[in-house]
Amino acid sequence: MNYSLSPDMDIDGLLARAHQFDPQALSQLHDQLYPQVYRYVAYRLDDPQACEDISSEVFLRLLDVLKKKVQTVQSARAWVMGTANHLVMDYYRNKYRRKVEKLENHDDLPDYHSPEGETESRQVHQEVQDAMLNLTDDQQHVIALRFSQELSLEETAQMMGKTVNAVKVLQYRALAALRRQLDRRYM
Repeated sequence: MNYSLSPDMDIDGLLARAHQFDPQALSQLHDQLYPQVYRYVAYRLDDPQACEDISSEVFLRLLDVLKKKVQTVQSARAWVMGTANHLVMDYYRNKYRRKVEKLENHDDLPDYHSPEGETESRQVHQEVQDAMLNLTDDQQHVIALRFSQELSLEETAQMMGKTVNAVKVLQYRALAALRRQLDRRYM
């Protein structure tokens, strides 16, 4: 028997009960989706505290939407991932604004020295995250969905509201841009 659709069907069933504010359904929905949301956010950020804050904020916003009963969430998984994407982008916008404000106020620049004994894999991970910041929002989103969530092309296309071919092209261009940026760092 094929259970590949079972998790999404279970989540959609929980979502229907969550619309009625069933506490058990809300709890189960959180328990099933939080690890995926956290992994998605952590793939894009290198700040564990910010990852926790953003992941929690996603579920607070879900509760707000469910309370309003004006907007209904059709797919819980797609909604939480889309909201996580928006919150990550807000995080970067705010971080950028703070850096600009510091520069305008002539404050000292932050110290970017890595801790002693940092492993090579940690350095590579950081370099990839830095390089990802130079990608477009859609490119960052497709890379995070495909690799942190291990979603298929079809699932990624559905979550992003794009065709499978558009996702393929977006992923190809994103990976090519990452490769070019990383090659420049090692030349």
